[in-house]
Order: sequence, then structure tokens, then C-alpha cells
Amino acid sequence: MGTVAEPELAEAHMRQLLGSLGLDVNYVRGQANTLYFLDNGQEHAVVDFVGGYGSLIFGHNHPKLVAYAKSLLDAQVPIHAQFSYHPYANELATALNRVHRREFGATEDYRAIFANSGAEAVETALKHAEMDRSIRLAALGEEIHNHVEEARAAVAAGAAVVADQAYDTVGVTDRSADSCERLVEAVHRHNEPKFARSPLFLTLEGSFHGKLAGSLQLTHNSAYRLPFRALAAQARFLPFDQPAAIDKALDEERTFVFDVVVRDGVVDVVERELPVIGGFFVEPIQGEGGIHEVGVEMARAIRAAADAGGFPVILDEIQSGVGRSGAFFAGSHIGLVGDYYVLAKSLGGGLSKLSVLLVRDSRYQPDFELLHSSTFAKDAFSCHIAREVVQMLEADGGAAYRRVVERGDRLRAMLERIRSSFPDVVKDCRGRGLMLGLEFQDQSTCDDEIIASSARDGLIGYVLAGYLLREHRVRVFPTASASHTLRFEPSVELTDDEISQLESGLEGACQLLHERAGARLVGAA
Repeated sequence: MGTVAEPELAEAHMRQLLGSLGLDVNYVRGQANTLYFLDNGQEHAVVDFVGGYGSLIFGHNHPKLVAYAKSLLDAQVPIHAQFSYHPYANELATALNRVHRREFGATEDYRAIFANSGAEAVETALKHAEMDRSIRLAALGEEIHNHVEEARAAVAAGAAVVADQAYDTVGVTDRSADSCERLVEAVHRHNEPKFARSPLFLTLEGSFHGKLAGSLQLTHNSAYRLPFRALAAQARFLPFDQPAAIDKALDEERTFVFDVVVRDGVVDVVERELPVIGGFFVEPIQGEGGIHEVGVEMARAIRAAADAGGFPVILDEIQSGVGRSGAFFAGSHIGLVGDYYVLAKSLGGGLSKLSVLLVRDSRYQPDFELLHSSTFAKDAFSCHIAREVVQMLEADGGAAYRRVVERGDRLRAMLERIRSSFPDVVKDCRGRGLMLGLEFQDQSTCDDEIIASSARDGLIGYVLAGYLLREHRVRVFPTASASHTLRFEPSVELTDDEISQLESGLEGACQLLHERAGARLVGAA
């Protein structure tokens, strides 16, 4: 009697999609930039340019990190010691601050709040920013309340009268002796719904900040976001590199409430701006949006708008940070200083799941620590690994950063050769360091139906990935929200041979696109 196959219960629909694209490979081992799978008991190597979507700055199972992890486990370092003193977390926070001061010339400290994943850290940033905004909102409300009471008392004592223009401002026509109360009622009616307005967060078109309930609202891809739009605070998406659009958006979102003031025995009504904007989320280099780098002028405009509006700039360095751009913080390349930083992915060294939210000391709300918690956050194992990653990046005067730049330049030069050789197929090559993208021309009108339909369905990048894996043992994926752009995020251990292997594969893929040989591209001929 034969054995009954177990049902596929872990994301079976995704497994079917992977299978249709030739990407349903079970990898059993990883080292540096190489993954291995078994076929008939034989191990086969695949060069991995996905790099855990940017999580592997030092590659799979880096020997130094693995040895350190083993030593932590052998020492029985406690994973679960919640609600106790965690000096190792403070050591990591100190190390991150040291790097930040070096790269930005900053002097102010940043407080650290720990989480487990990038999306969770973004959610934490949303919560902290809203707590900060709520405190400012409450302070404004209290100030207006006190002013109203002062005006009431002054009018009752005969020390002040209500100005006609005050009545006009709030729309009160009855100006009898007791009409000050009608003025106050009109102010409350005007202010109450505005104070109840939900916060609005700004971010850029093409952004990707996660897929949890809150972070998803900051992710531009409507296919991900719209089905869950009602779950959390909303975002306004601004054109990626149009600085003037920032002021335009702020003008359109600007909201005012009424305040009552007494000057020289006269009660008047003035407008006060309400803090509506919760923060401006920015990826210095967009990952899932197609590998786009924010320009210097846009960075200046974002910083200036936040300073003028009193809201924080929240830099999402989940994918671009921790050395991937050739600096620890990709924002340092464009001079964009954040009030918050979100770090994850490579911070865990490919071995632990860890993320950190850094908040500028002057914006930090200490009571947030009493309202927010996470069972697995700030564990000793992950913090020790992350601190080791920082030390490895900073060692020898930042040799790892220089290596990222050198390897990235070498990889980009190869991608540029591909673009030059196939201009009818490849549209652009962009990125920085070891975070690069190769954008393909639109193939939706190609006279080969296999190629055209794949492009129309948003699958052309995955078709190319399937070809590269099947024919050249190279692993790449497109960016999630721009599937016609392949991304390359290998580790700092990238070799010339691995680059050459990718080059051979890309040449083959581009040639098939050029020849409109869709059947051969998908392995059907």
C-alpha cells in the first residue's frame, strides 16, 4: 500500500505560481553568494543575486557570524529575558549612534526601539509618530481651551468686548449681550471635527514600506494596498522627484482651527494650524519600486518641509541601509538626515530576525516604552549578532564599504554593457553600491504572444528569472512593484566569476527577447 502524500497547506497557491515559472526550488544549503539544491541526490549550485531581498550584506552563513552565533548558543545566552535589563541592546544602539555621527556629522543622540522585522519597525514608527502628534494636538487643544476661558472671564468682568470681526469669522449673527457664549459654541463646532481628523502620512510614489495593516497604507502599489485601505491611517503619495509637489501637497492638506484671544480689551478669533501630517516616510533608494534613488534637491525639499511643518522625516533604510549602498546609511549620500531611521534586513547578518527604530532624542517620547512592546524584540542573540555586523562593516576603516563600492561598480559596468548591447530590450540601469536594477523595455505589444502576455500580466521579470535559473543557474527576481526591473543585491563577497555567470545569463535572456523567442524563454521549445 503506497503512502498518501501530505496536503500542501503552506501557501499552496504561491507554490503553484512558483512552479509555473520554474522557480519552485527547494534550497538545502547556502554559503556566501551560492545556494544549493538537490536533484537525484546530487547537489547543484546557484549563484544568488537576490541576497534575501537585501538581507545578506555578508552573504549566506558567513563563517565569522556563524562561529559567533554558535558561541552565543554554547554560552546559553538567554533568548527570553523580557522585562529585565538588556545592556547588549544599549551596546548596539550606541554602535549605531556612533556610525550615524560619523556619516552625518551629527551630535544629537537617537533612541532605539527594537522589533523583529522591517514592517514591524515601520509600524512602530507610525505609532511613535502618532503619539508625538497626539501630544502636540492635545497641547494645542489645551492652549485654546485656556484662551477661551480667559476670554469668557474678561467679557463677564466687563474687561473686554467681542470684536465684530470675531463674530464674522465664526459666522455668528446674534451680537447681544450673551453672544460671547454663541461665539465660543461656534468655535467648538468648527474645531471639534478637525481635532478628530485622522493623521496623514506623506511618502513617495513607488514606495514600499511593508505589508502589515499600517505599513501597507504607505506602500504605493495599489494591488497590495487598496483591499485593506480601511484598516489604518492613510498616506498621500507624492511624485518621486518633484520638490515643488511637496509644498503643493502641504498647502492642500493644511488645516486650521479657531483660537480665541484677548488683546487690549477686545476678544478676537484667530486661526491656528493643526498638526495633521504625522510624518514623511522616505526610502533613500527605493527597493520594491524599481531601484530609484532620491535626488539631492528632493532630499533638501523634504527636510525643509518637515522642519517648517514640525513633522518628522522617517527614513526607511530597511533595504538600502547597513552597508548596501557603500555607506551604512544610504541617506548620507544625499545629505538627508532623518528624525527617525528604520533598520532591518542585513542588520541580522542573515542569521537573526531583528529590526530597530532610531528616534532623534529631541522627538523621542519616553512613555512610548510603556505603551509598546514585542515579545521577541531586543533578545540577546539578535542584538549580539547585529552588533557584530556593525563591527564587521566598520572594521579596518570601513573596508567593507569600500568593497561594496568596488564590487558594485564592477557589477554595474557589466549591466551597462548589457544595456548598450541590447537597447531595444533594456531601458535603464541604475542604483548604487550593491543595490542595482536593470529595467527592461515594455514588451506588452511584442508580436510574440508568450512574451507579450507575460508583460501584460506583470510577470515578465519572473519569466526572465525562471530562464536564468533554469539555463544559467543564476537566481534573480524583479522588484515587487515594478516587475519589468530585475534587481541585484548580492553580498560583499561577490566574485568576478559570479558576475561573468550573470552576464552570460543576461545576454542569453536579452537575445531571446530580441529574437522574440518566447517559447525558448519559458523552456517550451
